[in-house]
Amino acid sequence: MLDLLIKNAHLATPKGNSPKRGAMIGQISIEKDINIGIADGKIAYIGHDAPEAAKVHDAEGHLVTPGLVDSHTHLVFGGFRQHELALKLDGADYLEILAAGGGILSTVNATRAADFDELYAKAGAFLDDMLAHGTTTVEAKSGYGLETETELKQLKVVAKLQQEHPMDVVSTFMGAHAIPQKYKQNPDDYVNLVVDEMIPAVAQQNLAEYCDIFCEKGVFDIAQSRKILKAAKSAGLGIKIHANEINNLGGAMLAAEVGATSAEHMIASDQSDIEALVKFGIIAILLPTTSFYLGKPFAPARQMLDRGAMIAIASDFNPGSSPNFNLQLSMTLACLKYGLKPAEVLTAVTLNAAWAIGRGATKGTIEEGKDADIVIWNCPDLDYLFYRFGNNQAKTVIKNGEIII
Repeated sequence: MLDLLIKNAHLATPKGNSPKRGAMIGQISIEKDINIGIADGKIAYIGHDAPEAAKVHDAEGHLVTPGLVDSHTHLVFGGFRQHELALKLDGADYLEILAAGGGILSTVNATRAADFDELYAKAGAFLDDMLAHGTTTVEAKSGYGLETETELKQLKVVAKLQQEHPMDVVSTFMGAHAIPQKYKQNPDDYVNLVVDEMIPAVAQQNLAEYCDIFCEKGVFDIAQSRKILKAAKSAGLGIKIHANEINNLGGAMLAAEVGATSAEHMIASDQSDIEALVKFGIIAILLPTTSFYLGKPFAPARQMLDRGAMIAIASDFNPGSSPNFNLQLSMTLACLKYGLKPAEVLTAVTLNAAWAIGRGATKGTIEEGKDADIVIWNCPDLDYLFYRFGNNQAKTVIKNGEIII
């Protein structure tokens, strides 16, 4: 007997365990009046029959999709940076604020000052709200420590959240998020600290699955990024890279060189960068709310798909450049600013996003054998989900077969 039967669903889902490239991203399955059976936290039945179940939940014809997967966030941090809004409105850009000791460095000070319990409670509350908005799996980067002790503290918070919170949380080490003030005159010494002390500690304690780096003008150049990413790969970590967010330093090419899983942001990308993504099977994680909030150009998502690339869409939730964890807003912006269709974006925030963080075999689709991470939306169809922006459309959230919201 099933544990739960969801009846009368208007089902929209991609299918498979592998990311969808190019035009394939929009090829999803849409079926009306479908019943979905769940047993032992897994999807056990999809069809028009009504098998016996301990509990029945009527979707009443509403849209049902896989749980959303947010594949790029900076979840654990101290403080907020609301004071920077006025600076942005006065014309200060992201790198200018960073160079003046604000931006990431401001959050670093707050994160160092916060104790473990404070960070845990704050990040856990964020996860509660994300879950209420339909996000059921999230990636979380460190990077607000910029010293070994605090980087490990952030990652230990993520590890405890993964153990204790209903949300699945995938951990990424990002000690190379900025150059701390004490190393401004000798940044290579900080690179050596990341390579010689931080990465070995993270790997030894099994605190992260991936390593990311901010490859950007005034932050980490190509040579420094290469050194850190190669060390991380040798330590057994998967590779991600913040590439071409503001300036094109060659981050996409470096991603290809080191065998990265993903290149993230990719705003300042040209055709050669897109060709590298396609040739080397690197997924581009695109972050439309960051472009929106910073008033910057939007990544060339349509060109990427037209050339056969793989893309995912994420929130980039962080206290500075994207203080928003509602992935629904990112989804609508992906339609309006990238020119993507709702079906393409759905795959980009489910199957492709799950694959980008190593969860494509278990999450991101509604198919038999997959984890029962499911959202019932207050929407009659998929188009309505993207059309009605600005309010939470998640009606019922099911995580690992349990009705959470």
